Amino acid sequence: MPVDLGSAAHGGAGRGADRRRGGQRQGLESRRRHLRDTGRQAQVRPGDLDRMIGLLQRVSHASVAVDGLTIGAIDGGLMVLLCAERGDREKEADALLAKLLAYRVFADDAGKMNRSLSDIGGGLLLVPQFTLAADTQSGTRPSFTPAAAPEEGRRLFDYFAGQAASRHRQVATGRFGADMKVSLTNDGPVTFWLQVKPPAAKA
Repeated sequence: MPVDLGSAAHGGAGRGADRRRGGQRQGLESRRRHLRDTGRQAQVRPGDLDRMIGLLQRVSHASVAVDGLTIGAIDGGLMVLLCAERGDREKEADALLAKLLAYRVFADDAGKMNRSLSDIGGGLLLVPQFTLAADTQSGTRPSFTPAAAPEEGRRLFDYFAGQAASRHRQVATGRFGADMKVSLTNDGPVTFWLQVKPPAAKA
């Protein structure tokens, strides 16, 4: 039977990449479980867990309300749920923001995903959501130990929002620590989980 060597090689490379990604995820979950089981949150070093999390959703409309009042709303653009993990710092936030603004998830004239939020000048709604850091590997109750402490999570969210507003014209936000009601129309649907490794420090 003829064998397509190109397809076989491509499939092998794909399986290798899948194994590497699987190993990275398993390593992260192992570190999270160790942190949860030992309870040594204060001893976590920057980078021990992973990177700041952004859950991007391409929307035709999105809004967030607190106590019945809308505090942030956008039309076409991105709604992003943000979560800082223990060890995250400003450089993790900067790396995620740069990727987010340049990430090509909007259609060009040919209908292909080839335009970024910066390209289209769309709205950006940032909503804090610490539950994205949950460890869900065991039991039926999520553990939030991997999430940044509330004070640090608030500081990094405010930092991220401030940096976003300085680089993009249309930015709205939710309120850290509040009971928020979030509404959106996901356009597509199109949703991406983003975590970005900051550039290595120069020697």
